[in-house]
Amino acid sequence: MDIIQSLEALAALGQKTRLEVFRLLVKAGADGMHAGEIAEALNVRQNTMSANLAVLLRAGLIRNEREGRTIRYFADMEGVRGLLGFLMEDCCGGNPEMCQPVLDALACEC
Repeated sequence: MDIIQSLEALAALGQKTRLEVFRLLVKAGADGMHAGEIAEALNVRQNTMSANLAVLLRAGLIRNEREGRTIRYFADMEGVRGLLGFLMEDCCGGNPEMCQPVLDALACEC
């Protein structure tokens, strides 16, 4: 991930509803959630939710899959890893082994 993509991802997460959506999808894991389920869980109107989901999609933080007439959304863990990798790229004054405990804590099998 480069600086422009990172800025877009951080800007996407800098809004309350989008951050809540992202955290909800991380929690949902591999099952993901339909757009209507997300809107209902967060008590957000469907059209407002669609706009927020589009921002998160463009930022590379979530992905979607069509299931017939509905769309299921998932946290895009590769996008998250890319953002975290960019943020920590030059960490610890050139001693990346010092950051390994943080990276290990963030690693998951999702």
